[in-house]
Amino acid sequence: MAIPNYQQLMLPLLKIAAVGETRVPIAAEKIADDLGLSEEEREELLPSGTQRLLHNRIHWAKFYMSKAGLIDSPRRGVFLASAEGRNLLDRQPSEINVDLLKAYPAYAEFEAKMKRPDESDAEESEDLIADTSTPEEQIDSAHRVLNNTLRSDLLNRILDQTPAFFERIIVELLVAMGYGGTHENAARGLGKSGDGGVDGVIDEDRLGLDRIYVQAKRYAAENLIGRPEIQGFVGSLVGLGASKGVFVTTSTFSRHAKDYANALQQRIILIDGQRLTELMIEFGVGVRVSRIVQVKRLDEDFFEV
Repeated sequence: MAIPNYQQLMLPLLKIAAVGETRVPIAAEKIADDLGLSEEEREELLPSGTQRLLHNRIHWAKFYMSKAGLIDSPRRGVFLASAEGRNLLDRQPSEINVDLLKAYPAYAEFEAKMKRPDESDAEESEDLIADTSTPEEQIDSAHRVLNNTLRSDLLNRILDQTPAFFERIIVELLVAMGYGGTHENAARGLGKSGDGGVDGVIDEDRLGLDRIYVQAKRYAAENLIGRPEIQGFVGSLVGLGASKGVFVTTSTFSRHAKDYANALQQRIILIDGQRLTELMIEFGVGVRVSRIVQVKRLDEDFFEV
């Protein structure tokens, strides 16, 4: 089942906190058991990979309820329901959410502090708090949208370039990933093979102990790479006595092509347009950093006496 959002977790979390002092990992285990979450769901991470999704949502549920005075934290990492929180549970609410928290003066004061002087920014801050996603999830979601747009832009720019420029991109990427030794050595290998089914060869390591053969096809998105193209590439590898190859395209591979490559004894890696642009972004090829946002958290150790 889907993990509830942080507002849906407020009520079960407050009930656990009303039993006595607890911690986020303990509460998470209890809630996961009550919901019947699988082991995979319990270990699911945020897209950034920095924290377990369930723990993150419980943390923010606790944070917002503490701002309303429903939860107390007697010491580091420990929390429990306050008298106000127990009073709320006595009324047997069907749910606890941000709208309910707004009825508490302490939360209203917190929300007011979150708003900026500019009225348009204040409205944006309200939306941020009311969203069912946690702040980290919203950051990850925005980052994902930006990356998706960047991948699309990259692919369009690659298709506008010449085949020679496409080969240069592959050289830049392979070197950035640690293959080929230097740009000069990589450039000598890639695009110089002359073999009918191979566009180039590049050293797998700086010493040239092993080699990887490359096939590059700059195709429009609608031009699928099928099994015959992969078979031709593999035939060339066999003729060269090679066991490793990379087939790179700006389009995509058919299911038959993927199945065929996966069943081969040779190690053949298929890189389609989406994967190509993902790697370019990851290794900084054809892109540059536009903005860095640092997200800081309270340093609990600093306040330890």
